[in-house]
Amino acid sequence: MKTLIKNAKIVNENSIFDGDVYIDDQIIKEISSSISLKSNSIRVIDAEGKYLLPGLIDDQVHFREPGLTHKETIKTGSISAAAGGITSFIEMPNTNPQSTTLELLEKKFAIAEKDALVNYSFMFGGTNTNLEEIKKINPKTIAGLKLFLGSSTGNMLVDNEKALEEIFKNSPVIISTHCEDEATIQKNTQLYIEKYGEENIPISAHPEIRSEEACYLSSSKAIKLAKKTGARLHVFHLSTAKELTQFSNKIPLKNKKITAEVCIHHLWFNDKDYDKKGTKIKWNPAVKSEKDQKALLKALNEDYIDVLATDHAPHTLAEKNNNYLNAPSGGPLVQHALVALLEMHHQKKIKLTKIVEKACHNPAILFDINRRGYIREGYFADLVLVDLNAPWTVQKDNIYSKCGWSPFEGTTFRSRVTHTFVNGNLVYENFKFPKLPKNYKAERLSFNR
Repeated sequence: MKTLIKNAKIVNENSIFDGDVYIDDQIIKEISSSISLKSNSIRVIDAEGKYLLPGLIDDQVHFREPGLTHKETIKTGSISAAAGGITSFIEMPNTNPQSTTLELLEKKFAIAEKDALVNYSFMFGGTNTNLEEIKKINPKTIAGLKLFLGSSTGNMLVDNEKALEEIFKNSPVIISTHCEDEATIQKNTQLYIEKYGEENIPISAHPEIRSEEACYLSSSKAIKLAKKTGARLHVFHLSTAKELTQFSNKIPLKNKKITAEVCIHHLWFNDKDYDKKGTKIKWNPAVKSEKDQKALLKALNEDYIDVLATDHAPHTLAEKNNNYLNAPSGGPLVQHALVALLEMHHQKKIKLTKIVEKACHNPAILFDINRRGYIREGYFADLVLVDLNAPWTVQKDNIYSKCGWSPFEGTTFRSRVTHTFVNGNLVYENFKFPKLPKNYKAERLSFNR
């Protein structure tokens, strides 16, 4: 359907300007200060007072399908993403079965082709033993390679040093890593078991068990290996100030060989929140100190950190309401990440243009995504309208994730997502999901590599 968005404040490429955007056949056809109505069959959306952003590209989500669909599915996860202004996602391989062969990975693509509301790609999972499969990855059709250098949900720990070096030498795509040193975590866990017993370890111990040392040891090792082999490395979800010393803001992103991501929960929460939120904010890596939280935000604003993401990783409340050792790490975040960032903008912690740079432009640059991440003529019309003055409160009846809860429950945000467009289709409008054409399909992301 042809659509004309009128009177928007367009946030794009480090500027904010008033203008109109005309969409036809999935594509942004025209951007101008004023566009006249070309026919009466065109849908017109008056965006007066609202800001138009490129749709967010989330480079790290866990939508739990196949095998863990009691927590989330590609369908429910992508519905939540659309409600949060995320128009493209890259999903992780630690499902059941794990995406560690190309055959299994393509089965996930087939599910997404049928069920995803927003655009999609998936990461291939590296293990100690699947180097030959890694070599077969098509860099034009698969987002990247994910390596767990610390154990997380799903046992995909890559801990064989020889195998790891061969992967770094031979991966045809960007390598994204979860960096926590497993030996350090196991040692710290045992110390806390001895101190409290297995049943009584407090959740506040989480950042001490999955410590700054565990993060730094692992990320520094990965960076050293990337420099040795020339591999393209992207370090996921930084959580400590100490790790930031390893990254540079002196090089344009397109020329960087080593990049970093931060997730919304490490910017929003700190260790003072464990008393109130408990295991609902148990993530790997752990939410750490206020000092770390502030350092991460500063590094994001100063371009040491390149990408903003969610690491959306839902579990059921029954699973989360276990004792420390048995409560899984992760939580639902795609629906509320953008509005949390906009709240931080209200608090003068981050500019709108910086949010767009880190959550829209930079993921597109980093992963070489074809014609997305910007408001440009000729690009796919993945767009989100936000109202910065429309307060609402997160509560159970407006949460779309299948798990049915959010760490933001009870939070009142001053901003809301009012419209989300995917390939020119209006897929979300003010807590409703408009009826889509019968032939509607979100698109598999492609990569200019």
